Amino acid sequence: MGTHHRTPYGPGSAAPGLTVFPLDGRRGVRAAGEVGLATRTVWEGVLDRAVREGDGVYYLELSDVTFVDVAGAGALVAAAGRLGDGRRFVVHRPPPALRRVLQTFWPDLPTIEVSMS
Repeated sequence: MGTHHRTPYGPGSAAPGLTVFPLDGRRGVRAAGEVGLATRTVWEGVLDRAVREGDGVYYLELSDVTFVDVAGAGALVAAAGRLGDGRRFVVHRPPPALRRVLQTFWPDLPTIEVSMS
């Protein structure tokens, strides 16, 4: 399965219900759990760090995230709006609620690419 860094982002590790680890081999993170009121600080910290980290593509592997509330989706969109020219987030296998919110409210946002494969 490869070597994974087991140091989550966020104060102390992570807020209850959301863990985040760096991806191996590419710039980005793998998250597991839920994005909601209790985990919003960790989620926004991850997104702020992503905006600051270089250029190009930043991957958000969300296949183990079970739910993202509307405020969490809004935080993703706000962070994507702060990306520089030519940069984007690739959101890999997001939960259905996040996909629906992005398709409904921000269907043509060029800085967020949703990948289901």
